Amino acid sequence: MAKSRKLEDTIALLAEIRADPSSDVGITTLSQVLNSKYSVAVSQAAKLIGESELHSLIPELVAAFDRFMTSGSDSDPGCLAKMRIAEALYRLDHSNETLFLQGIRHRQMEAARGGKEDTAAALRGACALALVRMNYFHVLSELADLLADPASEARIAAARAIAYNGSDQGIPLLRMRVLVGDQPSVISECLMALLQLDPKRSLPLVSRCLYARKDAIAEDAELAEVAALALGETRLPEAVEILQTWWKQIRSPELQQTGLMAIAMLRHDDAIEFLLSLIAEGRIQTAKIALSALSIYRADVGLWQRVSEAVDLRDEAALRQLLRSLD
Repeated sequence: MAKSRKLEDTIALLAEIRADPSSDVGITTLSQVLNSKYSVAVSQAAKLIGESELHSLIPELVAAFDRFMTSGSDSDPGCLAKMRIAEALYRLDHSNETLFLQGIRHRQMEAARGGKEDTAAALRGACALALVRMNYFHVLSELADLLADPASEARIAAARAIAYNGSDQGIPLLRMRVLVGDQPSVISECLMALLQLDPKRSLPLVSRCLYARKDAIAEDAELAEVAALALGETRLPEAVEILQTWWKQIRSPELQQTGLMAIAMLRHDDAIEFLLSLIAEGRIQTAKIALSALSIYRADVGLWQRVSEAVDLRDEAALRQLLRSLD
């Protein structure tokens, strides 16, 4: 490929072989693009290679990664090419300890909003998963560092990687992150990882998050919300009583709505009966929220019929109108 070829021409080449990237022409084109200077085109080629499972191009992917890693941030703005290459190598089950360790430790500071911003967080996350998949011996040490990363995106990736790793040794790391505190998105991932790795013993900690207070007066609504939804994802029978007890004590309309949605997500008979009772006997606003929460079961003909019957017995125009809008 001539060095003078423009980016648009390079991307056009990829479009031509997208329908059959594994053909001889496709393999040749992808190899040429990986050797180009255009990080945007390289990122698209790497994504296509990973999706098409083209193992024969692993050497070219590794060479491109090394080239962009050593040529500076200007050659790969946003760290996009290196991140897509790491994702492709992960999908191709490539085990390259040196490459993925480089990636999980890489920082790429670029000008942003009058200052500097690290654009390599997604790369670190992709490499974390790859190190877990290849059973790297010291992976938990790397994940512990990533769980303390300045970038929330990297901390989220660390929590997911710890859950993917499946080792009980990752549980104390997740608990520490929750107890120290973080952004709701990070805490949410940590709680879901804990409930995946050790659901029964993690319930007390998640319950504490439900009742956490931001100050002496107000509850921490964001933390309570992510804790409730994390419990809803578990479908644990024990979570039904935990969420019901908490829901009966909260006063925030937003949290009450989240709570009933989390209860519905449990997909447990006791949870469904509780919501049906609210439709039949609760305050009209509560009944409407319960009805909306149960709408996730619209495809379940038998259950949705029970919901319709509860609305009919209640004989409230507002509930009947909401039911019609959900059908």
